[in-house]
Amino acid sequence: MSSLTVTLILFSLLLLLLFLNVPLVVSIGLPTALIMLGSGMKVATLAQRTYASVDSFTLMAIPFFMLAGKLMEVGGMSKRIVRLADCLVGWMAGGLAHVIVVASAFFGALSGSAAATTAAIGSTLIPEMKKRGYPADFVAGIQAVAGALGVIIPPSITMIMYGVCSSTSIGKLFMAGIVPGIVLALFLMVTIAYQAKKRKISQMNTFTFKELGTAFLDAIPALLVPTIILGGIYGGIFTPTEAGAVAATYGFLAGAFWYKEINLQNIGNIMGGAIVNTVLVMIVVGASGAFSWLLTSAGVSSLLGKAISAIAGNKYIFLLVANLIFIFIGMFIESVAGILIVTPILLPIATSLGVDPVHFGIIMVVNLALGLTTPPVGENQYIAAAIAEIPFEEEVKASIPFLIAGFVALAVITYVEPLSLWLPGILGM
Repeated sequence: MSSLTVTLILFSLLLLLLFLNVPLVVSIGLPTALIMLGSGMKVATLAQRTYASVDSFTLMAIPFFMLAGKLMEVGGMSKRIVRLADCLVGWMAGGLAHVIVVASAFFGALSGSAAATTAAIGSTLIPEMKKRGYPADFVAGIQAVAGALGVIIPPSITMIMYGVCSSTSIGKLFMAGIVPGIVLALFLMVTIAYQAKKRKISQMNTFTFKELGTAFLDAIPALLVPTIILGGIYGGIFTPTEAGAVAATYGFLAGAFWYKEINLQNIGNIMGGAIVNTVLVMIVVGASGAFSWLLTSAGVSSLLGKAISAIAGNKYIFLLVANLIFIFIGMFIESVAGILIVTPILLPIATSLGVDPVHFGIIMVVNLALGLTTPPVGENQYIAAAIAEIPFEEEVKASIPFLIAGFVALAVITYVEPLSLWLPGILGM
């Protein structure tokens, strides 16, 4: 089959299956298998390419960070982070709404997962805010978008996938994500202040140094996690994969012996949750890897690359086109799969136009993070709506102002390159 035929069949089937709400792994894997078998390839080739996609030492970081996130969620760290964030920003107009953003940023530095951040912070704050009279749709809408910080603030499972796929330094990507994450958080907080005034939501807390000091001391074990992870990586003490193991070990020790909230009764649920999340991600990685290999081997990547190059004649137009592609992909496909499918097509064009691979990676990660809050897939939206006990459609409507703020922040991150490269640059990375 020609590259054009493969392209049409592959993407038509993919979009059709996604439209029919078929599970993502089937939507990606079935067209891949049909094209491979229809082209005369053996079933063994599909199995080999799927296995090769997950046969990576670096990808071992994923189960470790999944486990670390569950340990920190159940082990009491999320509650201490929420309390500290409340003391820091709970006195501002909008009160606990700002706490959602700051706590999500802090927890993102512990878990590396948007879903884990949304679930951990949302399950703590959304019910409490409803009790205090905050509109349920308002708080759920904020949490859904703020959960995106979980994959932008390092460590980040999505950044690990991009690093593996593009052969880019994961440590450099981690450091490059800090400032863009802060930018997104600030845009969300400005929007919260405006929406709080519009909805006549006033602050309910007062700031005191005593409360802040107490909350800070109680949260020190949690705050040490990003310091240990990033410090160990940049200090050359351990690799990003080993950092995941260190984070999981530290999360267990802190939760079991310091906060004393991990015990024999909940350790099974923690392990089970981490295993299920890991399997779900790795199945998608395997299917997406085979899909990506087929794109390359059949010449589809080259064909699409030429078409995009013809449309986007310079760096700035290309970044606009790339963002539109990422946003569309993120609406239907989970971020890990999006990275594996799109990177081989767009990264060569980006580098040929002078876009730094690290900056391009951050643009892609922020896009796909926002995609987790964008229907119809919108994993964060479903989680937040379920916690708030409101209809999905109602939650999505309330999240629109915060999604707009997120996309404005994305535009700033895209075209102000130093936001991504400044921190790695001053550290000599």
